[in-house]
Amino acid sequence: MNGATGGLPGRYAAALYELAADRWKLDEVLPQAEALARLIDESPELRTVLGDVRIDIEGQQKAVQAVLKAQGFGELIANFVGVVIRNRRLSSLRRILAAVAAYAAARRGEISAEVVSARTLSSAQRASVQSRLAEAGYTHVNITEKVDPSILGGLIVRVGPYLYDNSLQSRLVRLHHAMKGAA
Repeated sequence: MNGATGGLPGRYAAALYELAADRWKLDEVLPQAEALARLIDESPELRTVLGDVRIDIEGQQKAVQAVLKAQGFGELIANFVGVVIRNRRLSSLRRILAAVAAYAAARRGEISAEVVSARTLSSAQRASVQSRLAEAGYTHVNITEKVDPSILGGLIVRVGPYLYDNSLQSRLVRLHHAMKGAA
């Protein structure tokens, strides 16, 4: 297992995935887990409830279950979140939901790649990255893009445990160290 599907979030993710698979509910549960992750990302109020340790378990149950019901989430997701709350892991819910997505992708044979660039990639650049990854043997890759102007240019690509750093910033650092060694 990689970092996204390991540890505590990975154990919860595997449990939810396997339970949904056993009940033939993957087509229902996976989109709902993704929708709940988006809801958490978009709602500062919900994030406050998730992270507030002053709220007791009963209060968390009532608040979160009310949100889930109002948003139309199914029974399996609601029960799962209830277990997360009872086990005092509500603050980890967003990471657990990310692990659910990663676990599902891994089960489908997909790999996630993070591509960091100094500027937003164009469609042609995105296609080029996709084809380069396919040449390297990564045929089923979900690419997540991030923009970081501090790398100056080039790309940093992280696929699973592998890091390919071809950024201008790291090239300059290597050149700096080489020049120091030559002096």
